[in-house]
Amino acid sequence: MLFRSFLKDSFKYLNRVDYSACCYLNHLSRITFIRLFFKAISRLGDGVFWYCLMMFIIGINGYQGIKPVLMMLIFGGMGSIIYKILKNKISRPRPYQVHQAIVNCGKILDHFSFPSGHTLHAVIFSMIAMYYYPELTFLVLPFTLLVAMSRVILGIHYPTDVIVSVLIGLFIADIAVSADIIFSLGFN
Repeated sequence: MLFRSFLKDSFKYLNRVDYSACCYLNHLSRITFIRLFFKAISRLGDGVFWYCLMMFIIGINGYQGIKPVLMMLIFGGMGSIIYKILKNKISRPRPYQVHQAIVNCGKILDHFSFPSGHTLHAVIFSMIAMYYYPELTFLVLPFTLLVAMSRVILGIHYPTDVIVSVLIGLFIADIAVSADIIFSLGFN
């Protein structure tokens, strides 16, 4: 009984912190430059940036670029499956749907908030890209962070949606890297 009460209080506290952080960051969207900047980042995070990066990798590296791009596509697809299952099972409403203080400043691609698909895919794609091409870190890591921030600033996701999406994305990217290492060992 005591543990149950502790859990309940902990979740209430986490929800308050999540809501407060969401309100604070979303308030930044009232500044026109910030709102427009993060709307552009979010739009690029819809896939435009990642598909351009994949074309760039193949364009620069030719045949050698096919493997990293396939890894991004395969494990990005795995991320999509996990993302869709979680969205439908958890069915968490978006922050602006629940709290009048939070304004939706972005385009939503589906109805529910948890997890953030943009963040999840940004982490998967960037980690795989950095694994194969560490020199791309200066480009993909800041972009991934901006995509994650954009989701909260635009009022589309709670910070916890984004944080858990980062963790799931890191897990999937780790599977991708491990699969590549195992596959490479078998053929060397």
